[in-house]
Amino acid sequence: MRIAIFSTKSYDRTFLERANARFGHDLVFFEPKLEAATARLAEGFPAICAFVNDVLDAEVLRLLAAGGTKIVALRAAGYNNVDLDVAAELGLAVVRVPAYSPHAVAEFTVGLLLALDRRIPRAWGRVRENNFALDGLIGHDLFGKTVGVIGTGRIGALVARAMRAGFGCTVLAHDRFETAELTALGVTYTNVDDLVARSDVISLHCPLTPETRHVIDAAAIARAKPGFLLVNTSRGALIDAEALVAGLKSGKIGGVALDVYEQEADLFFEDLSNEIIQDDVFQRLLTFPNVLITGHQAFFTEEALTAIAETTLGNVAEEAAGRVSANRVSAATGTAAGRRG
Repeated sequence: MRIAIFSTKSYDRTFLERANARFGHDLVFFEPKLEAATARLAEGFPAICAFVNDVLDAEVLRLLAAGGTKIVALRAAGYNNVDLDVAAELGLAVVRVPAYSPHAVAEFTVGLLLALDRRIPRAWGRVRENNFALDGLIGHDLFGKTVGVIGTGRIGALVARAMRAGFGCTVLAHDRFETAELTALGVTYTNVDDLVARSDVISLHCPLTPETRHVIDAAAIARAKPGFLLVNTSRGALIDAEALVAGLKSGKIGGVALDVYEQEADLFFEDLSNEIIQDDVFQRLLTFPNVLITGHQAFFTEEALTAIAETTLGNVAEEAAGRVSANRVSAATGTAAGRRG
């Protein structure tokens, strides 16, 4: 099947072409992100492939359908950028990659937490300037601390397990579904308010929905322990960025590590080193010494990129053959058919 692939980088082409040896699709790569202004590039393509910051709102979906598109393949787990109701109305099949490599994101989460708490980037910068002083580099033992994990799907469960079994933390969790394996390890499920109030570290791993949007807001920060650490490798809009800045200024938040950001669509995955960033909130976050930000790279491993490419092209092959992919997203439920997100 002919597939228009948007937001293409060199690594996308490499892994998709490698995986396509198995499927034989006709892949056409476009560097621009998918939005209303670029949707016409997909005219005549029965399938398109989009990434996390591509726009798949009602206007774009109608343009795609008018151009002959029948399949929307997301090479990501999240689908909050898709208007599922309009997709269903237009008869568009929307498929995703629910579990490309949960280990990649979970391991990166733990790495971010350690780098933040032990001031590793700051220490590395000092040593490069022949400054070996330890002032200002004091961290904390994770052992014995309370870690709150919001969302215990595939990624969150791995983080909870690492914190509990690997670091000896007390782990609180919140999810619509409790995982028996985690409770057997001693993980305690509770509500969000209780988790926030009791945790020394809060790590976010839930999908972005109307219910989880700004789950960490000014009220949540006010309830939290003074000096708590916050890590987000899930979706940027889980955190109210302006409330985050206020919490950092007041000293209520001890440190923040972000691999995602609410307005990242205008920033991440591009080289903007010669441009003036217009996002004042993002720029303010960069001024804090206890903030660590990476550009949405938690997924970025050989294993994950291979799995993303293979699953994405496999999803298209299934739909093209007239079968409903197990990874199709249902407009009625907002979840992948037969799968837990």
